Amino acid sequence: MKVNGYEIKPHANLKGAYLYGAYLKGADLKYAILTGANLVNAILAGADLTGADLRGANLYGADLKGANLRNANLEDADLRGANLKGANLEGANLWGADLYRANLYGAVLVDTDLTGADLYGANLRDAVLQGAVLKGANLAGTILEKKDDKDLRIKELEEELKKYKDIVKSLKDLLNS
Repeated sequence: MKVNGYEIKPHANLKGAYLYGAYLKGADLKYAILTGANLVNAILAGADLTGADLRGANLYGADLKGANLRNANLEDADLRGANLKGANLEGANLWGADLYRANLYGAVLVDTDLTGADLYGANLRDAVLQGAVLKGANLAGTILEKKDDKDLRIKELEEELKKYKDIVKSLKDLLNS
């Protein structure tokens, strides 16, 4: 299949490709090289991007609903406002990715690395986050609730409680010295 003059196929080299608004629903792009590609508002629902290299790609507003991004490299990718509802991002690298207000409802983020990612206002409701790395990620305004699993909220509350216990201990130490 050709789109905007680009051959869309597994292992394709689409580095820097201009695919703004492209209709790629269900496309097979396994292990494709899409570094720096412009995929703004592209329709990639149900696409197979397993192991694809999307470093620095612009996926602003893209529809990736139900897409397979297992083990994909999305380091520094722009996914602001993207629809990733039900997407499989297991083992994906999202270091420094911008997921501002992205919809990740029900997405699989098992063992996904979100170090330094901006998830401000993102919807992670019912997302599976086992083993996900969120070190330095911006989670302000993020929706993290799960209908049937309160573990994440409980863990957050325990961390918050620990902070207060540490503050109280420090104050007691200060008063006793």
